[in-house]
Amino acid sequence: MKRRAFITLLGGAAAAWPRAARAQPMPVIGFLGAESSDRFASDVRAFLEALSQSGYVPGKNIAIEYRWAESRYDLLPAMAADLVSRKVAVIAAPASTPAALAAKAATATIPIVFSIGGDPIQTGLVANLNRPGGNVTGFSSMNAELATKQVGLLHELLPAAERFAVLVNPANLSNEFVTRDVRTGAAALGLEIEVLTASTNGEITTAFTSLLEKRASALLISPDALFVGRSTQFVTLAARHAVPTISNNRVFPEAGGLMSYGTSLSHSFRQVGIYVGRILNGEKPGELPVARATKFELVINLQTAQVLGLTIPPALLSIADEVIE
Repeated sequence: MKRRAFITLLGGAAAAWPRAARAQPMPVIGFLGAESSDRFASDVRAFLEALSQSGYVPGKNIAIEYRWAESRYDLLPAMAADLVSRKVAVIAAPASTPAALAAKAATATIPIVFSIGGDPIQTGLVANLNRPGGNVTGFSSMNAELATKQVGLLHELLPAAERFAVLVNPANLSNEFVTRDVRTGAAALGLEIEVLTASTNGEITTAFTSLLEKRASALLISPDALFVGRSTQFVTLAARHAVPTISNNRVFPEAGGLMSYGTSLSHSFRQVGIYVGRILNGEKPGELPVARATKFELVINLQTAQVLGLTIPPALLSIADEVIE
């Protein structure tokens, strides 16, 4: 090849490099949610804020494909498979064990970042917390492991009570661990436990009727995306039936419920965003240890207690992180 022709060819190729770089598609994050976007809008903002701290902004240098199951957990496997078919760079599955398990079943290669309330080893998501291996890592809020503590808080509030109830979603694998821990905590205090189930709005309403029929003095709401998204319904039913109720999420007392004890949901979403950003920046999910919550908040709504005719013991008030008056 003549020198002049070679230089012309080289110059043309060099001029094309910037255009080729600009033509590279931005990475796509697959977001798999068990509930609906409107019920978790503030938590998604926490996820996006964490991503931005790693330098990723939707529409600027990343895209996000959202999939919301609207409480239809049976739809999650197909949604996860759809995200895999679109060759997303990473799948985020925050605040839902069913979503995390559906994502794991759909791919063994695309990185997955979860946040769940239970033990990731017991649920089968990872084999080791410090070095998960494979393509899955994430965050455990440990809310499903706080049931014993929550039973104790209800007992402090109602020391003369003999029977409490726990509400679980049968579609969520974590309900087995929550039920076990509730029974353990109740047995230590000499209490009986009634296990109620619900996976729809109607079943939640029916559960309150059943609770009264079984003469349970209070209700513990287990960690589940379905229940978090229906805090207003729980508040209404608890007030209508005068049932003291505790949840794992502060959204509940903020909406007018009595008490919550657990990890902030927004914190869980934020942790997922941090890990997604780190993976996009080149770290391997199997080498990122599963993070575990270290801070748990007790929030008490004093107004609701007064409406229910309850006097919160001073000892309980003294350990509350926040009292809503």
